[in-house]
Amino acid sequence: MRIIAIHLLNDYSGSPKVLMQLLKHWSEQQLEIQLYIGNPNKGFLSEIPKINYHYYGYSFARNPLVRFFKLFGSQFWLMLLLILRLKKGDIVYVNTVLPFGAAIAGWIRGCKVIYHLHETSVKPRLLKVFLFGVLKLTAIEIVYVSHFLAQQEPIAKKAHIIHNVLENDFMVQSQKNKNCHKANPVVLMICSLKPYKGIEVFWALAERNPKINFKLVLNATKGEVEAYYKGQKQPKNLILYTTQENTHPFYQEASIILNLSDTQLWVETFGLTILEGMCYGLPAIVPPVGGVVELVENGRNGYLIDSKNIDLISEKLNELISDKALYKKMSDNARAKSGHFSEANFKRKAMLLVSS
Repeated sequence: MRIIAIHLLNDYSGSPKVLMQLLKHWSEQQLEIQLYIGNPNKGFLSEIPKINYHYYGYSFARNPLVRFFKLFGSQFWLMLLLILRLKKGDIVYVNTVLPFGAAIAGWIRGCKVIYHLHETSVKPRLLKVFLFGVLKLTAIEIVYVSHFLAQQEPIAKKAHIIHNVLENDFMVQSQKNKNCHKANPVVLMICSLKPYKGIEVFWALAERNPKINFKLVLNATKGEVEAYYKGQKQPKNLILYTTQENTHPFYQEASIILNLSDTQLWVETFGLTILEGMCYGLPAIVPPVGGVVELVENGRNGYLIDSKNIDLISEKLNELISDKALYKKMSDNARAKSGHFSEANFKRKAMLLVSS
């Protein structure tokens, strides 16, 4: 048996990180793994031991029309490659709905096709209908990253709920950091350079709270960040960062972590950066819908607030920063909650996927 894993764009976001965790565990069990990714970008899927790498020529384009043609062109080529290379006993593991060419090839060759579903907010609508149509046609089993996503996208296939988890190394390193009420608080957000991720709201919060330090870590290059914010007067208390391979230093110095996604445009299906922040004892403020509500309990380890309600978010930030007792309670609860998402259960479910 071989596992043929497919992903589109390798970077430092959540979906390639989860696939990396799966591949590492499967390779430790001496399973043969072939990994197909768009191109050799540096990211979580880079240089994993005992993995055979293949690239099929996809690269991201900022222009939506160019991006559309690059996606479909790369998937047509990927489909042809895999039709020639797949064996009937292979497991085709499709990470996110985007690498649909692999699913079609697996279906044609009679392979077991498993989708790892991370998203529900796919635009435009027509593209979502097509991608989920391919999923429904080809998938034998589906892995959901949260109960919310399973309810949002119910599909009549054998389904698994496998929450994103924290690696043991990450948890060990976070335990060395004793989070406390800091004299110079830092509000942290780590996300993509996309308007629907709430980056403008984060900017507005910094402007409204000049005595609080804000740090925004964006999954983008220096040139992309400079181009996006060109001509804007940056608040003195806001620091922008580009893609970071190591986020531990940011969690260590932070006091509070945010997710400000616009729920009208993008619904978070889990929230890995929130979980990582909680592991460091950071209270979180997140949207009131989506998979993040499986992490944050309102008033216990953070707050569920719509990102459009800037006044309330600002009020809660200042409340947490000024009230030491409240902060300690929420910090302790955040760290305790993160302990429920350990690697052991993840590994057990990972093996069930490829052995059933």
